[in-house]
Amino acid sequence: MEMLNIGNHVSSSKGYLAMGKEITSINGNVFAFFTRNPRGGKAKEINDSDVKQFLEYKKEHNIGTLVAHAPYTLNPCAAKPELREFAHNVMADDLVRMEYTPGNLYNFHPGSHVQQGVEVAIGLISELLNNVLKKEQSTTVLLETMSGKGTEVGRSFQELKAIIDRVDLKEQLGVCLDTCHVYSAGYDIVNDLDGVLKEFDRVIGIDRLRAIHLNDSMTPFGSNKDRHEKIGDGTIGLEAFVRIINHPQLKNLPFILETPNDNVGYAHEIAILRKAYKG
Repeated sequence: MEMLNIGNHVSSSKGYLAMGKEITSINGNVFAFFTRNPRGGKAKEINDSDVKQFLEYKKEHNIGTLVAHAPYTLNPCAAKPELREFAHNVMADDLVRMEYTPGNLYNFHPGSHVQQGVEVAIGLISELLNNVLKKEQSTTVLLETMSGKGTEVGRSFQELKAIIDRVDLKEQLGVCLDTCHVYSAGYDIVNDLDGVLKEFDRVIGIDRLRAIHLNDSMTPFGSNKDRHEKIGDGTIGLEAFVRIINHPQLKNLPFILETPNDNVGYAHEIAILRKAYKG
């Protein structure tokens, strides 16, 4: 029987092996982590011994795909050149660091255009990706679906497709679908999950969907707000999540919880969803 690939964000401050042990302690088998302080820029030095021990632990405990997350401070389409340079330097460095654990995923928020307009932003984001993606890298970079608050880019599948279309190494790109974000952006995954996935496939291609952020929403459908809630406690509801994790086009993807929880809460959510998974 297939196993649900589920986990949550774990702290990277203590290294890779500690992250692996933390996720298995709550019965998770995939996890996400920030490549550096999510509100800062400096990354912790990678310890070769720690990575080697983690890779052995990962194999022994059947830990699956890692979904690294760029810091929130990264804005590839910022209006100020120095902020775009920061985004370039961080992502370029992160992709080098990702090769210590090859073959995994690196997720980032496309950014906010800050009144420059979506078209300008799409050009800037794709320019950054063309500069940092390398043919030899084993990491797939994921554009995250966004809720559409403020001047966020990525509120629609069409905006993500427009970025992908302008990138040369398209084979290095995928998408991470955030359930709270798409629901808030107006994609009805509660009442029409099949329709949303059909639209994703038509616009982007379902093969590019590589990871799911599982988050309930504090705010109603189409609110364009980014307010995560615990699974089953928000406007999306548990029944919708059971359909999502069991959907034939989604069920084998890594599911990452980003709910407002501690490890006890994450363990509870993982247990609920594992019980609901049909394998």
